[in-house]
Amino acid sequence: MKYEKSEGWLDWHANPSTPKFRLPEGSVDAHCHVFGPGSEFPFAKERKYTPCDASKDQLFALRDQLGFSRNVIVQATCHGTDNRAMIDACIASNGKARGVASVKTDISDHELQDLHQAGIRGVRFNFVKRLVDVIPQNELLTIAQRIAPLGWHIVVYFEAADLGDLETFFSALPTIVVVDHMGRPDVKKPVNGPEFSQFVSLMEQNPHIWSKVTCPERLSFKGPQALDGERAPYQDVAPFARHIVEQFPDRVLWGTDWPHPNLRSHMPDDGLLVDFIPHIAPSAKLQTKLLINNPMRLYWPEKDS
Repeated sequence: MKYEKSEGWLDWHANPSTPKFRLPEGSVDAHCHVFGPGSEFPFAKERKYTPCDASKDQLFALRDQLGFSRNVIVQATCHGTDNRAMIDACIASNGKARGVASVKTDISDHELQDLHQAGIRGVRFNFVKRLVDVIPQNELLTIAQRIAPLGWHIVVYFEAADLGDLETFFSALPTIVVVDHMGRPDVKKPVNGPEFSQFVSLMEQNPHIWSKVTCPERLSFKGPQALDGERAPYQDVAPFARHIVEQFPDRVLWGTDWPHPNLRSHMPDDGLLVDFIPHIAPSAKLQTKLLINNPMRLYWPEKDS
């Protein structure tokens, strides 16, 4: 089937640069996606956007170019709860990719086991109304209770203004909870201001809540500027991410978010995104936790020993 991309859709960067920051061996890109290809894996009828194609082969080529060893592929909302494209990529990776699925409450135990065998280790709950029709919290809690015995975790995506309505629910979930993109803070506000402090407090009070310090290209108002002639993009986001990395070093993850769905202002150079890492994890110890120890513990626990 041939699809027309959503108006204004920006395709992923065709020629990403080679990062100057050399990733430590064994690093994991812990947040990325695949789209279709639509001719093989149709997009969901209920989708809120139609993306470009972004295949597993293109993702794996980027992995190798940037210097990552593994990927965590998060189910894209354009595919709804049809996880086939993501599962196909996990299987084709020969153990180098794990996945985060979207599921319905009526999924069977047998289907959950099949997902586990394919490399799925988590389920994503999306609370961003412009992207999905939000599922009631009682139904999500049912899903969480069913996946907990598998050792899976929950990934949650929400916007900062909605945290007050969600923090009690997040605190009660019976699994590790990983928050996408630091809860999307408004980086024009201070790091120690009430909005971001609410998110920091949530992590302080709940040891089972982790954060991805990802997507500076979504959060930044300054964009990919250089600093003193050096590759130092998205510097208005760096203080927020660095605060989370330094305060919760054992509960943070990082990923490219390739192929960067729904970006309208600019398409980031994935090499520059990698060069953002030492600005938020300045020491080798923090980099190892962020890029290797934490994702391996969560997604490949059998190898993290």
